[in-house]
Amino acid sequence: MKLRDIAGSAFPEIKEQLEGPVGGLEISGLSADSRKIEAGMAFIAVAGSKADGAVYIADAAKHGATLAVSTQAVEAPIPVLAVKEPRRFLSVAASHFYGRQPQTMVAVTGTAGKTSVASFTRQIWAYAGHPAAMIGTTGVVSPMRNEYGSLTTPDPVSLHKLLADLADEGVTHASMEASSHGLDQCRLDGVKLSAAAFTNLGRDHMDYHPTVESYMAAKMRLFDTLLPKGSPAIIFADDAWSEQAIKAAKDAGHDVRTVGRKGDYLALKRVEHFRHKQIAEVHCGDEIFEVDIPLAGDFQVANGLVAAALAMSTGVPAKIAMAALEKLQGASGRLELVGHTRDGALAYVDYAHKPDALENVLNSVRPFTTGRVILVFGCGGDRDRGKRPIMGEIACRLADVVIVTDDNPRSEEPASIRAEIMAAAPCATEIGDRSEAIYEAVGMLKSGDTLIVAGKGHEEGQTIGSVTLPFSDHAEVREALEELKS
Repeated sequence: MKLRDIAGSAFPEIKEQLEGPVGGLEISGLSADSRKIEAGMAFIAVAGSKADGAVYIADAAKHGATLAVSTQAVEAPIPVLAVKEPRRFLSVAASHFYGRQPQTMVAVTGTAGKTSVASFTRQIWAYAGHPAAMIGTTGVVSPMRNEYGSLTTPDPVSLHKLLADLADEGVTHASMEASSHGLDQCRLDGVKLSAAAFTNLGRDHMDYHPTVESYMAAKMRLFDTLLPKGSPAIIFADDAWSEQAIKAAKDAGHDVRTVGRKGDYLALKRVEHFRHKQIAEVHCGDEIFEVDIPLAGDFQVANGLVAAALAMSTGVPAKIAMAALEKLQGASGRLELVGHTRDGALAYVDYAHKPDALENVLNSVRPFTTGRVILVFGCGGDRDRGKRPIMGEIACRLADVVIVTDDNPRSEEPASIRAEIMAAAPCATEIGDRSEAIYEAVGMLKSGDTLIVAGKGHEEGQTIGSVTLPFSDHAEVREALEELKS
């Protein structure tokens, strides 16, 4: 494929060069990693956290790169195009290179709920008869795939190749998570969106975004830059940041549709909480639906409404969307019931690894817990340290029994991470070994109790230092329950 066809018309700063001989170069592939370059490929030199990719242009040339793209023209053995935003160039070029994507694409952003909303939207589409996929933190799910993943938003080349593959497999509808990192790094540029959604904003990624305002601005790039003007923008109306999201979407010229207790598109009028389900009264225009949602937690009702609005905004009738909510299966590791004791105490695994999410989960299980809420959690290393005491305070305020343990300590000293949590959690017991902590908590369970093992959710490994060891909260909880029953 010729360079001028891959670049398109989105980069006026290289228009003249694309009209010349360079624009006629045949490109066999794209990569931002010089080690992955093969003959005929284009190397996109993006700035990393430690070095500017431009320093690897010579290495890319040795591997056979035909040309490079950077923020400035540098002397090199291959042509170098200078663009203002190499990351955006990579995404747009990847979208042109791979070409196809599912006809209907939606994206959801927010601090919490992205995975569940993306999963629920896929399930509603599937219920309505559409071949549908989801892409997110838990991986890729489609009629032909169930693949574990690790990044909320994949890199642009992987993403656009995946979208083309899904389209080739017959997928017509796809939902995806849009992380603040992914949006800020232009990973979704080139994705043709039919609708987009915002769930909420809380403290997260403060190791990446200098302020919560810059964090919100990265989220809003979904509306002010990526979503085509006039498209449906679904906003959860009951969050502290909802008004700002509504304003951003309206300022960008979108069709804003709000959901929740303050919603105008899907209005939540009443919720009854039960042990394994909730009954919600939802108003949609003149229609009133009583929906039996088979999941615990207020936040799951909110996620379900956002997903229903996305599905309805892409052609699914309200009656079908509401019926689909009654068939939902929770996303892996999202307040997921793993098992119970002989006398009925429940054990859940949840991905909550930030303050708002932990608070939501603990509040969600309280209405149906007649005994104690028991919590096992920790905080990840090499991430926002400021949230550790906040989560410790939340834990002691909302749980009856708290065990602080290790999450993914990465390069930090595990004991130091635990100490920062414990400083604000005087009620807590400290057990560093996560497996031991889970066994201790399961052994405490009595009739009416609810156990939450929080922080890792769907993850299948624990990163200590530079090594990721096999570890599953699900497996540990199940094993502990089996041992207790025997």
